[in-house]
Amino acid sequence: MHQTSLLIGQHSVEASGGRTFDRTDPLTGEVATRAAAASIEDARAAVDAAQAAFSEWSALGPQARRAVLNRAADAIEARKAEFIDAGVAETGATSAWIGFNVGLAAGMLREAASMVTRIVGETIPTGVPGNLAMSVRKPRGVCVGIAPWNAPVILGVRAIAMPLACGNTVVLKASESCPRTHRLIGDAMVDAGVPQGVVNVVTNDPAQAGEVVEALVSHPSVRHVNFTGSTSVGRQIARLAAEQLTPVLLELGGKAPMVVLAGADIDAAVAAAAFGGFMNQGQICMSTDRIIVDESVADEFVRKFAAKIATLSVGDGRGPHHLGALIHEGAARRIEGLLEDARGKGATVIGGGRNGTLMQPAIVDGVTSDMRIYREEIFGPAVGVWRVTGDDAAIAAANDTEYGLSAAVFCQDLSRALSAADRIESGICHVNGPTVHDEGQMPFGGVKDSGYGRFGGVAAIEEFTHLRWITVQTGTRHYPF
Repeated sequence: MHQTSLLIGQHSVEASGGRTFDRTDPLTGEVATRAAAASIEDARAAVDAAQAAFSEWSALGPQARRAVLNRAADAIEARKAEFIDAGVAETGATSAWIGFNVGLAAGMLREAASMVTRIVGETIPTGVPGNLAMSVRKPRGVCVGIAPWNAPVILGVRAIAMPLACGNTVVLKASESCPRTHRLIGDAMVDAGVPQGVVNVVTNDPAQAGEVVEALVSHPSVRHVNFTGSTSVGRQIARLAAEQLTPVLLELGGKAPMVVLAGADIDAAVAAAAFGGFMNQGQICMSTDRIIVDESVADEFVRKFAAKIATLSVGDGRGPHHLGALIHEGAARRIEGLLEDARGKGATVIGGGRNGTLMQPAIVDGVTSDMRIYREEIFGPAVGVWRVTGDDAAIAAANDTEYGLSAAVFCQDLSRALSAADRIESGICHVNGPTVHDEGQMPFGGVKDSGYGRFGGVAAIEEFTHLRWITVQTGTRHYPF
């Protein structure tokens, strides 16, 4: 068992009253981490520390911020073994998945470092003689980042990297399911020499999550909130922020479609479906929930897809398995219920056996609109197959959801594929590639109930800065009186 404290003002501190909570290993049931359970006062203290550090950090030159962020990337990589140990124990994921998290998170920090000199404004033509008008981008202030457990290092780092690059200070509200993993991000930032108070990490008991989040979001010094998680919680955070007129970036749920049109490369589509549907046990916001396949190729696709998932091993994430454990047994039971409901309503279910939090990958062939799996986000190792006839029907099926995060289209006729991609309602769409794909420089985010705003690259600069209009009167100005 490991013990984890709060990081406030660059100091490791206990929660008020020494309160803690336990995070158990989803596979073994043993206590993986005993973490500090922050109070409302602790959350406020973290924001106060970030606010106290803001003036110095925001005034720091871009090269100095770049150096810190690059050192932070190195520090994340140097702690790879610790991240793997913590991430596997707390979330049940495979070592390979957490290792991949570390690599991409380090890349995100380096990408953020490269953006510090791209925070630019422009000169603007003005009708006033002798007047120079310009726009400049300024950091917002204290940014609260609320990160989930499913890609713990990637999403924890993403919550703070671009805010820091833009000159903001941050409070990372760790997931209750991976407190040690998220606190390690704070440790890496300290290793990198980030000034005191610039990065703070708050962990909390699940029972106190609502009050801790409310204390953070409603603090008058908080100037921006970014949240990655469920749509239902995102709505609550948006309401809290709206009361303070605080801008929010929301990356929420998804039910990603992968459209397989007639003429697709079926082998390539199967490979992408297996990766997109079952990487990290399907517990990724971009996971392939729905495979919408043209009837003319459906039998071949399902046959090859079934053969593919039969090769995927499931077991302890510390071993050489493709799939590890689900985050808790309740999640496994919920997915089992989705499969039972679909089977009872006429679908063919291939795979899907369960042993505690370990679950075999499943294909649900013949999904219809009366099944729960048609609407509900799966967030587990199961993928539904919709059979349709023609491109128009495929696009209609892809858009028949309240979500709109990621999507994919497979077709060797690129003109048809691009036409289909253009008509799908999603923030992200990949042609002849999987729904699961992220890079630090890309504008990442969704539409509809998948949220709004964008992480990544130049788009994130707009999120984590505000625009000011400044004029300089260089000559005599004439007034009407």
